Amino acid sequence: MNLAPIRNEQDYQIALNRLEEIFDAKKGTEEGDELEILSILIDKYENENFPIEMPDPIEAIKFRMEQLGIKQKDLAEIIGFKSRVSEILSKKRKLTLKMIRKLNTALHIPTDVLIQDY
Repeated sequence: MNLAPIRNEQDYQIALNRLEEIFDAKKGTEEGDELEILSILIDKYENENFPIEMPDPIEAIKFRMEQLGIKQKDLAEIIGFKSRVSEILSKKRKLTLKMIRKLNTALHIPTDVLIQDY
């Protein structure tokens, strides 16, 4: 096991190649330990160099509605009037704290996503 910090793209590619080689290693073995540590190093490098921004709150709601097969009328039962839902989905009305809480509970959308400005 020869592990080192991932500092650049070349180190990253080497780490990915090694990860692919030992991907099926069993826990508790030397290669299993290497796999676990290498995964942590790769994750750290990716988070620092390829950050994924949070989605737009309204797009997150629409995506979750699609995933769950929920229509606007179903969303109205969660957050209020159908006209209000239409205004929110068209970004003419902002989400309130009460709506954010209900959406978080009902649709399991993280509050970090819902509280963002849009």
